[in-house]
Amino acid sequence: MISTRGAGGVAPSEAILRGIAPDGGLYVPERFPHFKQEDMLSLVRMDYRQRAVFVLGRFLTDFTQDEISAAVRSAYAERFDCGEIAPLAAIGKNTYALELFHGPTLAFKDMALQLLPRLMTMSAKKNGETRTITILVATSGDTGKAALEGFLDVPGTECCVFYPEEGVSAAQKLQMVTTGGSNTHVIAVKGNFDDAQSGVKRLFSDKTFADALKGRVLSSANSINFGRLVPQIVYYFSAYADLLARGEIEMGEEVNFCVPTGNFGDILAADYAKKSGLPVGRLICASNENNVLTDFIETGCYDISNRPFYKTITPSMDILISSNLERLLFDLSGRDGMYVAKLMQALAQDGRYTITNQMKAAMQKDYAAGFVNQEGVQAEIRRMWQEEHYLMDTHTAVASAVLRAYREKTGDTRKSVVVSTASPYKFGASVLEAISDEGKGADDFDCCRMLAEKTGMAFPEQIRMLPELPIRHKASCMPEDMKAAVKQAVGAES
Repeated sequence: MISTRGAGGVAPSEAILRGIAPDGGLYVPERFPHFKQEDMLSLVRMDYRQRAVFVLGRFLTDFTQDEISAAVRSAYAERFDCGEIAPLAAIGKNTYALELFHGPTLAFKDMALQLLPRLMTMSAKKNGETRTITILVATSGDTGKAALEGFLDVPGTECCVFYPEEGVSAAQKLQMVTTGGSNTHVIAVKGNFDDAQSGVKRLFSDKTFADALKGRVLSSANSINFGRLVPQIVYYFSAYADLLARGEIEMGEEVNFCVPTGNFGDILAADYAKKSGLPVGRLICASNENNVLTDFIETGCYDISNRPFYKTITPSMDILISSNLERLLFDLSGRDGMYVAKLMQALAQDGRYTITNQMKAAMQKDYAAGFVNQEGVQAEIRRMWQEEHYLMDTHTAVASAVLRAYREKTGDTRKSVVVSTASPYKFGASVLEAISDEGKGADDFDCCRMLAEKTGMAFPEQIRMLPELPIRHKASCMPEDMKAAVKQAVGAES
């Protein structure tokens, strides 16, 4: 593994343990593995767990197959409500939904964050690390709860989550603040997700802060950590293998993936699958009104200097600073760490940067982009329910609507997979409003009950029980006080 800003190589286990490189860059594979057609045929005959072991083994080269198998078996066990783990549903002509919300917190983050704690503790042993691992997380809604559940009472770890106080859904907030365990800490930030994410990044680069955490080592569960990113590569291979197994595609046929995108990690995992040999056509980046990524992919200029920030019904995408984009910039630049560091410095100082025309052309060869507003999101939920009897959450609806617009614009009729990132019940009020006149003035949980009655879809126990659980985490802070908040939470005040 090497850093996007030029630091030398480390083993995958060390990259997972550190989370972020010493130079502030993100770890990326020094070279990508290559999956041949015979590998794809092997995947067809496997279940999801076997596919995960097969794919992860090509990236996590200092882990043994037995270690990866043990981690996978533990991660994808009884806490998933679907034996397929990541099933593929047909939702229209040449269109499929890759359902990634069947884990314990009903969001795609479970696919990685049920596995990461196992990889993290193994990485600590491999690197002789005996200190407590303090996980710092910034969340726009789903990562926080998934990390808390993943690291809940895992020996030798503690997990500290920051979320924007007014920037998550009622269900997302309750999922976090009701979390038990002796090693979990949840802190509301009086700001937006970018404030929380920037604050966490500052903590990682603050040597005095690291020194103050006596007996602890810092790491991350955000997708800046390669250990969060690599499990996400698996489900793109799995989706392709499922299409092959059903006879929907022929070997080597290209498939498009449309991904609702905020921090750019989920779609980057698809990019890494493509770089490793998966036959991917276009990667379609779907945004909400905070459409900085759409503008960047279309113009080559990333500019947040005067851009308004919108709070929407797709809160997990209410992001202006997409951290994982740095990994794409690294590859587009010919893996020029010094150039990437200059771009990141320009973003920090000026709020903008522009890539070269050559880089833009290379990006647009693989990527398309689009965005949809809140009215469009609700219209898409309603359309898919009426036409396909398929109920999707607000974020998935963004991808579905953007794919529809992309096809109309380009005439691209290739098989396409919409990445479905969350259960509709995590955003019950917005989903119910889209398909019904009922529920006006009701709270999220009453709306979820009405949604279950109207659609016949089971009301997940994880959401149904939330209002009955005690609130365990009440801390809050300003963005500039996050350092003090962590110290207080973990008992490391100085």
